[in-house]
Amino acid sequence: MSSGHLFISVSRDEMLSELGRILLKNGFTSERAVQCAEIFTSSSIDGVYTHGVNRFAKFVEYVQSGYVKSQAEPSLKNRSGNIEQWDGNLGPGPLNASFATDRAMQLAAESGIGCVGLSNTNHWMRGGTYGWQAAKKGFVFVGFTNTIANMPAWGAIDKRLGNNPLVIAIPFNDEAIVLDMAMSQYSFGAMELAKMKNEKLSSNGGFDMDGNLTQDPSAIMESGRLLPVGLWKGAGLSLLLDMLAALLSGGLATHQITGKETEYASQVFIAIDISKVNLSSSITRVIENILNDYQHSIPINNTKKIVYPGEGVLATRKQNLQKGIPVLKEVWQTIIEL
Repeated sequence: MSSGHLFISVSRDEMLSELGRILLKNGFTSERAVQCAEIFTSSSIDGVYTHGVNRFAKFVEYVQSGYVKSQAEPSLKNRSGNIEQWDGNLGPGPLNASFATDRAMQLAAESGIGCVGLSNTNHWMRGGTYGWQAAKKGFVFVGFTNTIANMPAWGAIDKRLGNNPLVIAIPFNDEAIVLDMAMSQYSFGAMELAKMKNEKLSSNGGFDMDGNLTQDPSAIMESGRLLPVGLWKGAGLSLLLDMLAALLSGGLATHQITGKETEYASQVFIAIDISKVNLSSSITRVIENILNDYQHSIPINNTKKIVYPGEGVLATRKQNLQKGIPVLKEVWQTIIEL
């Protein structure tokens, strides 16, 4: 472990060991502790610290408070063809989501496509985790979740929408192309990190208390007025994702989740077995041709490469595995004291 001004470097093995130790101490079985620690660690290795190591202490706090049931597992509520609805029983969100992803892939392997709706669950942490999980096994993946109300409808002041993350993943060679995005320009985790580092956002992320667009994460968090991606279009997409999440899972919508002690989120996991598509033999060539054209875009700044969703993750993953995961000192200190 090496020290820096704000950060220390933590190896993958050290993080896995420390997180696993804490989860075992808080009622997880050995197998589930390892799996959950791996999800948090992998997110951190891939550079998504806001939904990895930075979120771990809060996750443990929810376990200790009983909002997350460490031993609870999903139970089947309903099945109709290749659509299933499961109750998450407030089990750990990352484990519930990983289970639902696996189940969607099992359904897809049977007849091409599988859809799993998951109700009564909690924060899945990095949604991209499940895109990588499916795509690395050869499946196209679409997943989304609703959240508590944390974003206003376009033209409104009060919060009625969740920033409802959406994940789309496509297998590509031995890796994947993964889009993982919230419906707000910045996630709360990203704003919290910028605030901890005393930094401005790179572009406007929301409104301050006076209704002015701002790059100040503290001002946005105070007002609670996050900026939807695509402005009114992102607000509309958020609304529709909430509707679909509630309908397909048989769970609660954003307005019903808001104000409860924990999220009780509704989530949807869709897997497609791409090998069953007629053009499956030419999939790689089609994707390569699309990416080749895309990456011939003329950049505004010649020092910056045009990248596709998930491409930057691969470089960050390699660097963090070699040099260690950069963790804010205060975050790691909080963790080791748990």
